[in-house]
Amino acid sequence: MINFLKVLFSIVFVWMCYEVIDTCLHHNLFTEWNYLGGIAWMRATLWDFYANILVIYVWVCYKEKHIALKILWLVLLFCLGSIASCGYVLIQLFKLKPGEGVKHLFGKQNG
Repeated sequence: MINFLKVLFSIVFVWMCYEVIDTCLHHNLFTEWNYLGGIAWMRATLWDFYANILVIYVWVCYKEKHIALKILWLVLLFCLGSIASCGYVLIQLFKLKPGEGVKHLFGKQNG
């Protein structure tokens, strides 16, 4: 299961990096913001996104003991979204010792 999760989150991480970079190269968010901000579904999607980031950040705060890492991940999650989420999960997956499973992924605090 852990190997499957490593592959899954790696694929999502690479895909999201590609999508964000490709979109940035073809469209400037700051010049299109007035149009995008006028779309109700865009606003709802942003609220949904940041609500999900908050949920993930609460987990990060549980996992991380050092305040500097908590602040760093807050900035990364809010600025990079799913790229940072996948990155954080991948880091946690690769920190697992042989024989540790999903239970350890979610429950074990970082030292």
